[in-house]
Amino acid sequence: QLQLAESGGGLVQPGESLRLSCVGSGFSLDYYGIGWFRQAPGKEREGVACMRGGFSIPDYAESVKGRFTISRDRDKNTVTLEMNSLKPEDTGVYYCAADASGRGTLSAEPYAIWGQGTQVTVSS
Repeated sequence: QLQLAESGGGLVQPGESLRLSCVGSGFSLDYYGIGWFRQAPGKEREGVACMRGGFSIPDYAESVKGRFTISRDRDKNTVTLEMNSLKPEDTGVYYCAADASGRGTLSAEPYAIWGQGTQVTVSS
């Protein structure tokens, strides 16, 4: 069974950092496109960071550029989202997703495998 599991969410104050991890089980993430998405209450799900399979070229939403970094650890079959200088508007449930085509876009359309999500709350 192909599964993804996120971890690392929590409650932090504005300006602080969090590191989210997405671990794959039942398959290798190496050549899958990976995306991180978030959904705040009452808002649509949005893509915040993604990485193509293979050469792992990253892309970011404008709202997180310069603050978030997506990276891949092939040995641990994990994709990490490092989030710095967090803002209250970064609050939401964060999901990772895998795209077998390897495209790895900020659109949710190509992703067939999704994790259960991890809550991130940024509040003073």
